[in-house]
Amino acid sequence: MARARAYPWLAAGLALALSGCALIDQSPAPPGTAPQARPDALTPPPPSAAREPSAESRELARYYERVEADLVGQGLMRTDGGGIDTPYTDTQLARNFEQIALAEEYRRGAGLQRSGGELGPVKKWRQPIRVAAEFGASVPEEARRANDAELGRYVTRLARVTGHPISMSESRTNFHVLFMSEDDRDQIAPRIKALVPDIDPASLSVFRSLPRAIHCLVIAFSDEPGGYAYGKAIAVIRAEHPGLLMKSCIHEEVAQGLGLANDSPSARPSIFNDDDEFALLTTHDEMLLKILYDPALTPGMSAETARPIIRRLATELTGDRIARAGPN
Repeated sequence: MARARAYPWLAAGLALALSGCALIDQSPAPPGTAPQARPDALTPPPPSAAREPSAESRELARYYERVEADLVGQGLMRTDGGGIDTPYTDTQLARNFEQIALAEEYRRGAGLQRSGGELGPVKKWRQPIRVAAEFGASVPEEARRANDAELGRYVTRLARVTGHPISMSESRTNFHVLFMSEDDRDQIAPRIKALVPDIDPASLSVFRSLPRAIHCLVIAFSDEPGGYAYGKAIAVIRAEHPGLLMKSCIHEEVAQGLGLANDSPSARPSIFNDDDEFALLTTHDEMLLKILYDPALTPGMSAETARPIIRRLATELTGDRIARAGPN
């Protein structure tokens, strides 16, 4: 499954990763700007009665159903979180963290141009994360309820795993999850522009012509120019996805928006690997989030400074995992 991932390009504006889910990162707010109540212009339009999907949307839904069936038929898209067949050491966990949380896959400010994979500073949220789901006009009410509930359960899990304040909230939302169908395509860019008026044009252009290989994407913005602390994120998920693909997009995009923006072919068991072996956040991925949101790691910390901290935390976490598993 191709996903488009988004990567944090804070100083230059845009970060986008390609693999079926995507992330973009900007620094739109001037330094010291305090959070404010959402202006009326930024309030999402009230829900309206969903119309019948177009032929294009129906075909896209059939395509994604085939994609999911094919992946599951190959034994991919596992939902077990990893087990005895997917062992990993503290050294592997630390290395995977560096590649997934610190490495840059795309050149800053250069759209989808690949970078050399250099390690960058730590990128994460400092402020509380307030998540809300928004839906395109074409999304049926039943799907809205199901996706909102799934997102809510996942947000609760992420708050528990990270120890960071993350919650569903319609007030002062700073992490917007947009569920949009092909028939809602024209709504996407205007909505993002309304949320982030000075978004980089290159970032916004990604949303105007999404190929079907991009299943979902997330854009993340620093809370001040040149900073490495996130202050806002917007995820876009195709409403045509069947159940497991939908859940997979929710898991990956929101986790990427927290700061796990890259992927690694050596990460296992992990959703941050383009092999699609796992569909949902794994025990390994939970450890990556625990490391990222440990208070010892701060936004902007260099990879060199962070490395001994990462190794210490990886050793502690894997040791605790082995201790809890007990003797063989």
